[in-house]
Amino acid sequence: MTVKKITRAALTALLGAALAVGIAGCGRDGADGGAAKSADGKKVVTVAHTNYYVPYDYVNDQGESDGFEVAVMKEVAKKLPQYEFKFVPTSDDDLLIGVESGKYTVGTKGIWITDARKKKYVFPKNNIGASVIGLAIRKDTAGEITDLPSFAKFSGKLVPIAPQDARYMVITEYNKEHPDNQIQLTSSESFQNADAYSWVMEGRYDGYFEVELSYKNNIEKEDAPYHAFSDKLTYIRYKGIPTYPIFNKNEQAFADEYDKAIEELRAEGKIAELEQKYFGESLSDYLK
Repeated sequence: MTVKKITRAALTALLGAALAVGIAGCGRDGADGGAAKSADGKKVVTVAHTNYYVPYDYVNDQGESDGFEVAVMKEVAKKLPQYEFKFVPTSDDDLLIGVESGKYTVGTKGIWITDARKKKYVFPKNNIGASVIGLAIRKDTAGEITDLPSFAKFSGKLVPIAPQDARYMVITEYNKEHPDNQIQLTSSESFQNADAYSWVMEGRYDGYFEVELSYKNNIEKEDAPYHAFSDKLTYIRYKGIPTYPIFNKNEQAFADEYDKAIEELRAEGKIAELEQKYFGESLSDYLK
């Protein structure tokens, strides 16, 4: 072999080795959820949150990440000083896709557990909070409809729910527990909230199963988009549904550390304190 050929072979080998190292390095980053290191060597965890879901997760008037779930995660950060937490406000879709891909370490947006989501994300053992679910009904039926069993007895005519929607699962569970007093659960593609409210007011259906916060934002508030419907509609609470942060599939260890931190915060009364600050009551009481 000539010197020229030897030199060329050596360069080829060196380039191949360099590429192999680069590829291996990329593989390690992906397996760690895209984790980076801070200037002092701490693992940076990115906490994505929705930027509008008041009072759970939002950006306040000072341009800061705020809300009940954000505040809880900031308390978790204090319990885990080995990490540097970075809060990133974003959209629903970007949060879900970003956590799944590893762009974000964890995401929070008032999320309920579903079988489909469990396939994509790591859910911790401990919930971060709760949301209240219930029925939007006509005021002229409020004397007869006071809860889900009385609604089922009245007619059970519920506005259809998309099967992939977590609310569908809640009604399915109710029907399993009440085989002799069923709610009419039918599936449907997505539709506008205004349609659902109109269908109830018109008598096409007698109830719309909805998260209480959405009802307040859509109907009850003075500046709500459908506040004009408040003369004809009212809301009945059913129960609390636990909400969770979702972790990238490679972040089980971090999720376990979150669990320990949440247990300490709950025992210290910090979670209850933050519930009072952001909701004016303990939504966790509705989980019991």
